[in-house]
Amino acid sequence: MNPIHRRACLALAACGALAALAAPGALAQTYPAKPITMVVPFPPGGPTDMVARLLAQKLSEQMGQPVVVDNKPGANGNIGGALVSKAAADGHTLLYNTSSITLSPALYKSMQYDVLRDLAPVALTAVVPLALVVNPAVPANSVQDFVAYAKANPGKLSYGSAGNGNVTHLAAYQFVRAQGIEATHVPYRGSAPADVDLAAGQIQFMTDTINSVMAFVKDRRMKLLAVTTAKRMSLFPEVPTLAETVMPGFEAGAWQGLMVPAGTPAAVVQRLNAEVNKALQSADMRDKLAVQGAEPLGSTPEEYGAYVRKELARWATVVKATGVTLE
Repeated sequence: MNPIHRRACLALAACGALAALAAPGALAQTYPAKPITMVVPFPPGGPTDMVARLLAQKLSEQMGQPVVVDNKPGANGNIGGALVSKAAADGHTLLYNTSSITLSPALYKSMQYDVLRDLAPVALTAVVPLALVVNPAVPANSVQDFVAYAKANPGKLSYGSAGNGNVTHLAAYQFVRAQGIEATHVPYRGSAPADVDLAAGQIQFMTDTINSVMAFVKDRRMKLLAVTTAKRMSLFPEVPTLAETVMPGFEAGAWQGLMVPAGTPAAVVQRLNAEVNKALQSADMRDKLAVQGAEPLGSTPEEYGAYVRKELARWATVVKATGVTLE
């Protein structure tokens, strides 16, 4: 190689090294380069969708690119999860996931993706308490009354859920089992259709997210008997918790978060994390979440990853106790 060629190669190598060093910062500056798709693996109008759309709107305002919600319901969130796990790892396809992502590995005999291997955590976003609600025709105005009524009518009551193995299913299962109630589980494709059937009397009770049932409770198409938070909710201070009535120490909620395909550049993950936390800390976002009974969370990617691992272990134990398995 002659001296001129050698100098040219060295110059190109130096430029490449500088570009590599500058790439993370430059990538964070140029991202997002196009509209972002936020995959919500549950139906439109459901409790997850409602919070996801609030966040998508806020991120659109902050990031200068549209964040478009794309509902891909089915298989307890697994259809949407699998879709995002195979998407380009460039930060332009996001998964708005729920606690179901840590339930599915224990429930399903086979999975199309591995949450720890194929997805990367961005941030915890919110948690929505669950509520024990019954059809108005059920002659019970307290948890204790309902338990007594259900025991007096073994096998005659049905309870709905947002899907087999969904947290709304497992929370109800734990309640039914703890109280010695014989009732039939009816899984739906999301909370919205289950709520409609509960209000119509096709099923008699369920544990659903508070933001999903709130409108039904307010217009008296459902009776709210208890919430699953550790303390009473400020929105419904007169409503007791399950813990203070018939299940001491019981607490459950439908938490939500944001993930991206594994391999997404760290700079993009950090940018997304900063934008999500900024959105969750904004006064208007917090006010809108409060109206839905949702509590904003926020976290670092590392904290969210640790939380996911903890929840995987927790729900594996619960699912094993229920004996529920899904194809």
